[in-house]
Amino acid sequence: MTEIPEHLLKRSRERRAALGGGDSSSTAPATTSESSATPAVAAAAAPSGPAPRGAAPTPSAPVPPKPDSFVVANYRARKKIPGWAMMALSLLPIWMFMYVRSVTAQAQEAVGPLSVGAEQYATCAGCHGANGQGGVGYQFSEGEVLKTFPHIEDQLRYVMYGTGAYVVAGIDVYGNPNREGGAHLAGARGAMPGFSGSITDYELLGAVCHERYTLSGADADGEYAEEFEKWCSEESEIFAELEGGAALATIHEAHDGVIPIGDGPAPGSAAEGGAAKPMEG
Repeated sequence: MTEIPEHLLKRSRERRAALGGGDSSSTAPATTSESSATPAVAAAAAPSGPAPRGAAPTPSAPVPPKPDSFVVANYRARKKIPGWAMMALSLLPIWMFMYVRSVTAQAQEAVGPLSVGAEQYATCAGCHGANGQGGVGYQFSEGEVLKTFPHIEDQLRYVMYGTGAYVVAGIDVYGNPNREGGAHLAGARGAMPGFSGSITDYELLGAVCHERYTLSGADADGEYAEEFEKWCSEESEIFAELEGGAALATIHEAHDGVIPIGDGPAPGSAAEGGAAKPMEG
């Protein structure tokens, strides 16, 4: 496009002004100039760089929690047991055990023949009762076994061989023939099995000691002191020898005054009263 010199434009404007057409014509070039400048202003006003971020959306209101049921609400409202109280309650059984042990007299623990006999007597309790009160077999408690067997040798012999051996030997009365309440007859109240060979000899002696001194109540410090010391005490040499493997049937060879087991009734038994035959070994 050809640019018109400024002095020619000025002359043209002056001429139009003189002719009275200055208002309408004078604005035409200006309009053209202004219209051409508008895009430049718009372009200058347009921002550069990335478009601005929009505002973050408003978060929605949280959903209110579901109310607790009646049971849960009551449970939560109930008072809880403090932790220290729970610990104290957990220790209560231990405290009770220690208290009972402190105020309860401890039973004297049996050792030696009596200890062994207390365990071995379980094989006898089925017939004679757990406490020797009797049942299928005769009573042992309240001195009854001492009435039948005044001497421990007679009781040892009977427990070893049983009723069958006495019947075969022709011995009708075992133990004391002059027994208070009447003598005991072999086979009159069931068959007493012989325990020789089914248990050891020291266990057999222990069971007899338990029956005489624990169940029947023999006085270990009085009338039966000598017997107890020899056969049933913790220091019994006979019991120690039996534990070492010696046999009741032959142990008399090392101890004067011990009646041979199986050779015949001991003093105070049927043979002494003349009411029974001696038993052969």
